[in-house]
Amino acid sequence: MQDQPILVIGATGKTGCRVADGLEARGLPVRRGSRRSATPFDWEAPDTWAPALRGARAAYVTYFPDLAFPGAVEKLGSLCDTASDMGVGHLVLLSGRGEHHARLGEEVVRNSNIDFTIVRAAWFAQNFSEGYLRDPVLGGVLPMPGGHVVEPIIDIDDIADVVVAALTEEGHRGALYEVTGPRLMTFADMADELSQATGRDIRHLPISFEEFHANIAQAGGSFVADVFTAIARETLDGRNAHTTDGVMRALGRPPRDFADFALEAARTGAWKSAD
Repeated sequence: MQDQPILVIGATGKTGCRVADGLEARGLPVRRGSRRSATPFDWEAPDTWAPALRGARAAYVTYFPDLAFPGAVEKLGSLCDTASDMGVGHLVLLSGRGEHHARLGEEVVRNSNIDFTIVRAAWFAQNFSEGYLRDPVLGGVLPMPGGHVVEPIIDIDDIADVVVAALTEEGHRGALYEVTGPRLMTFADMADELSQATGRDIRHLPISFEEFHANIAQAGGSFVADVFTAIARETLDGRNAHTTDGVMRALGRPPRDFADFALEAARTGAWKSAD
């Protein structure tokens, strides 16, 4: 079994690259699944699924861009069928906290005939340093809707550590780990922490969901904006305003604080301007 690779779907993504690196650091064979990898994997090309899954003993499953996109849950079901046919023994699914479609995806994996672990994650801290909010942060603003809603934002490194543990250690099969950071924060709190870490004046800019939609549409088009605005409306309503013990249960340690994430990201140049 140890000679069989672990497939990491979305290996060029925020969590996937960290999971692949973490597995390789443990000396395990990894098959990096992406559209341009040696053994390609493309959610839009089902003929790539079986070759990517063939011979793999386990797989880390992320759906890009999000399980809320039309057809995503159905594709996940087809992937589970293919994984079963290929003899894959364990699936670890990345799910989204408070998202209706993500819950539907979880049920698909639960109802497959494959051992599973579900990692249901809070909002990513790295959205500020690697995602679509990096440029606004560089500009000194954090434009987000949701008013004064609080969120237990999580460091992606914690998510990756939980996934690696689930894929390599005993005792995680059948588990649901809802993973959050250690404290509740408003977006204004996050802006303050980013200001302290970067030495820049960064402030939260409260915006409407309509303005949020317009910002995303400018970068990614109206269809993408429609989906992500629907997710924001769904999840930034207070339903996720509590912390969980998922990281502690999976790893035996508390999750990292947002302040520690911000300081480390600043130290490694995440917000260094191009000029």
